Amino acid sequence: MRIFKNTWFTRFANKEGITDTELKETVGRLETGQADADLGGGVYKMRVARAGEGKSGGFRIIVFFRSEERTFFVYGFTKSDKGNINRNELRIFKNRSKDAFSMTEAQVNSQLRDGNLIEVF
Repeated sequence: MRIFKNTWFTRFANKEGITDTELKETVGRLETGQADADLGGGVYKMRVARAGEGKSGGFRIIVFFRSEERTFFVYGFTKSDKGNINRNELRIFKNRSKDAFSMTEAQVNSQLRDGNLIEVF
């Protein structure tokens, strides 16, 4: 399983103090079927707790996930800033998920070299 985050998500996670360890734990929950919301097309919405608070008041994270293959963290928001994603955003995420999973290893490595993706270790 390879885990990636895009540059937008990386900035969001750094600003909000979301660690790579928390991202790996989120992937572990997905691997064991504990998704908070399966939005279809490999797109999932997961909740991540804010430091010192529970998940209900924490962050919502959009993840492209395919078991035992790849995971891409692509978008995040606080529940207080945004209640949910809208239909148009979901459609865009589903299209991007399809593109992400169709990338070859060479294309993934190119995205890593160009700084568009960062691998979570």
